[in-house]
Amino acid sequence: MSDRIFGGIGLVIAIIFAWQASIIRESFLSDAVGPKMFPYIIAAVMGLASIYFLFKPDPEPTWPRIGHLAEIGLAAAVMFAYAQALPELGFIISTAFAATYLTWRLGSSPLQSVVIGAGTSIGIYVVFRLLLGLSLARGPLGF
Repeated sequence: MSDRIFGGIGLVIAIIFAWQASIIRESFLSDAVGPKMFPYIIAAVMGLASIYFLFKPDPEPTWPRIGHLAEIGLAAAVMFAYAQALPELGFIISTAFAATYLTWRLGSSPLQSVVIGAGTSIGIYVVFRLLLGLSLARGPLGF
């Protein structure tokens, strides 16, 4: 039943997405494909996947117990706090804290989590900021 609900919601979203793509105004300078094609492709793939879930649902899943649901909720709260802290603390510090907590909850030891969190944060910063030149949130330390 849950797959069918998921498929129905996905199909409604795909239809809304296609409708919204249909009202995109095209400029006289657009290329041959136009700005509507990519959203149409996304809507079609999402619609087909949703139809699959409607007609071929998996067996009913076993839902996690309340303790695990609370842990999932806490992970979502950490991601919300990460988004709030990003402008204040900057990318490196915020990402290090979030990655440290999440890897710890996924089973790493506390020391491994700190190393993984710092490494992830610095690694992403090097790739996106230094190599690709993209703008990331600067923290109080200027990076």
